Amino acid sequence: MDRRAFLTRASVGGAAAAATAGLAAPAIAQESPTINWRMASSFPKSLDTIYGGGEELATRLKEATDGKFTIQVFAAGEIVPGLGAIDAAGDGTVESAHSVGYYNWGKDPAFAPGADLPFMLSARAKTAYQYQGGGIDRYNEFLAGHNLVAYPGGNTGVQMGGWYRKEINTLADLQGLKMRISGLAGRVMEKLGVVPQQIAGGDIYPSLEKGTIDAAEWVGPYDDAKLGFQKVAPYYYYPGFWEGGPTVSFFFAKDKFEALPPAYQSLLRSCAHAADQNMLAKYDMKNPTALKELYGAGAQLRPFSEEILTAAFAAANEVYAELSAENPAFKTQYEAMLQYRDDWYLYAQTAEYTFDTFMMIQQRNGNLAPAKFGVGGDAAAAPADGAAAPADGAAAPAPASN
Repeated sequence: MDRRAFLTRASVGGAAAAATAGLAAPAIAQESPTINWRMASSFPKSLDTIYGGGEELATRLKEATDGKFTIQVFAAGEIVPGLGAIDAAGDGTVESAHSVGYYNWGKDPAFAPGADLPFMLSARAKTAYQYQGGGIDRYNEFLAGHNLVAYPGGNTGVQMGGWYRKEINTLADLQGLKMRISGLAGRVMEKLGVVPQQIAGGDIYPSLEKGTIDAAEWVGPYDDAKLGFQKVAPYYYYPGFWEGGPTVSFFFAKDKFEALPPAYQSLLRSCAHAADQNMLAKYDMKNPTALKELYGAGAQLRPFSEEILTAAFAAANEVYAELSAENPAFKTQYEAMLQYRDDWYLYAQTAEYTFDTFMMIQQRNGNLAPAKFGVGGDAAAAPADGAAAPADGAAAPAPASN
C-alpha cells in the first residue's frame, strides 16, 4: 500500500471521528440537562407518609438521572400555604406541587374528580380507572386550561369519617355542626345541615381545641394519631364515605413539563407512579396498628348509622346533578366514572367481598391471632367489639344481574 495515501486516508478518518465525538458530547448533554425544580406540598412534614410522597418522587428522580434532575420539596407554609400549592404550580411560583385536587374545588368543581368524589370508587378501583380507564387523560384535558398537568402521586385508601365532640346518631345530630371537611364532601354534608369549614391539616387540632369547629375529618388512623385528635374530640366515626379512594396528585406547570426532554417527562411519570402505589402500601401497613393505639388512647369507635349514610348518598347524587348541569368539565369526568363504578361493585361483591367477609368473621372469632397457632405472646385485642367485622346483615350476597 502507498504509505502516503494510507496516512492521508488515516488523517481524514481521524478528523471525521474527532468531529463526530465533538458533536456527540453536546447532543448527549442536551438530552440530560441539569434541572432544579421546587415543589410546594400541601402537607406538613410531621405527616411523613402523605408528605413523604413528594420526597419519594424527588429521591427516585435524582437517582434515575444521576443527580441531573432534582426537585426540592417544601412543606405547607414554607413557600405558600398548603391550600395554595396547586395555584402556585399553575401560576409559575413553583414548578410543581403535591396536593389533592379537591382543595381547589371552590375555584372550579372540575378539580375534584381527579382526587375523589363521595360514594365513588375504592382505592383499587380508582387506580384501575385512572391508569386503564382514561382517568388521567380526562383530568389533564381539564387541567390544561390552568397551565397544569397532573399524575397520581399517592392514595390513602378509604378514610375514616372523622372526629366528633359528641355522638352522631341521627340526621338531627348533624344540624348546625361546624365541621372541617374538604372538597365537594362539604357541599354534600351541607345538604344534611352541616356547616363545612375548609382548614389546612396543621390548623385542625387548635380549631377543635378552641371550639371553633365541632368535628373534623382528616385522613385515617396513622395520620390522625400523629395529630392527637382523640384528646379533644373522642368519637371516631367510619367510614369516610366522601373519600373511598382519594388520589393525591403531583401537579406540574404545563409549560415547564412540556419543555422537559421526553426522557425526563417519562421519568417523572414513572417516579410518580411508584410513589402513588407505595403510599397506599404504607398506609395499609401502618393503619391497623395505629387504630389499636388510638383505641387504647381513648378514641371511641362509632359507625355512621344507615340513616345518615343513605341520606348522604342521596345528597351526593343531588350535588352531582347540579354540577353536571352547570359545569361540562365536571360532567365529562363524573359520567366517565359512573359505568365503571357500577361494574366494579358488581364484580367486587363476588370473590373479593366474599373472601374479605369470611376472613373478617375469622378475625372477630379470634381465629387469626398469632397466639392461636403458638406464635408470639398474647394476641392484641381488637379495637372494639365487631369494629373490624362487617355490619350485621353484611354477609356476601350473590352477584346481582346488571
